[in-house]
Amino acid sequence: MRPSLLYRTAAVLLLLFAVGHTLGFSQTDPSWNVDTLVRSMKSARFDVLGSSRTYWDFFWAAGVSVGIFYLFAALLAWELGRCPAEILARMRPVRWAFALCFAAIAVVSWCYLFVIPIVFATAVTVSLSAAAWSSRRPSSAGAS
Repeated sequence: MRPSLLYRTAAVLLLLFAVGHTLGFSQTDPSWNVDTLVRSMKSARFDVLGSSRTYWDFFWAAGVSVGIFYLFAALLAWELGRCPAEILARMRPVRWAFALCFAAIAVVSWCYLFVIPIVFATAVTVSLSAAAWSSRRPSSAGAS
């Protein structure tokens, strides 16, 4: 399969991942019985290096940051999909670092999260790894 298609597939998955994560990371289900915990996270204030914060502030910032990172990753994957084979062949560290980053996210998802992020992180990892592998030299990309 051509690297451009693999990177664009990853980009679409990452965009969906970003939207889903950003809309869902702070949602709770009443059956989880975490209302008291969430209220406590939102109300207990403490000083951190001169700023008054709650644990919810940290949770919210981390969740939004992940969504922003996924959007950036979607843009990066899309742009890598537009690169000529010769350019991709010279970007080996970038290609593999991108794939390994999402492999690590997939491992964390498998260990601590649930089916939706597991599926997305794994699918993104497969797409990025296949794209990195198929971009190893210009002649392999043009031979498809």
